[in-house]
Amino acid sequence: VQLQASGGGLVQAGGSLRLSCAASGFTFGSYDMGWFRQAPGKGRDFVAAIPWNGGNTYYADTVKGRFTISRVNANNTVYLQMNSLKAEDTAAYFCAARRYGSVSSRSNYEYWGRGTLVTVSS
Repeated sequence: VQLQASGGGLVQAGGSLRLSCAASGFTFGSYDMGWFRQAPGKGRDFVAAIPWNGGNTYYADTVKGRFTISRVNANNTVYLQMNSLKAEDTAAYFCAARRYGSVSSRSNYEYWGRGTLVTVSS
């Protein structure tokens, strides 16, 4: 199983980035997908989630209205479009896969990627 996140980098406040996460080694279309982030010295927090069929999406209050999660099952890829970035969005971003339980709980996610670093300068 592999989840390879990419697309991170340095961006100015107010800018945008699009993260991608390419999955392999499991049946991607059967799993709900999520993004989490971990700021330096902090815990890993829920950001967004999307069900296996691309239906209702879920967002943390801190990113609602600025971030959009999407997926293309044919390409085994999940995306996170991040707009109006703020300094407090600076973190390592991780994609993860789950089948059961609450979308926002880390413990329900079976597979995790290594993360991609997003740095927002103010």
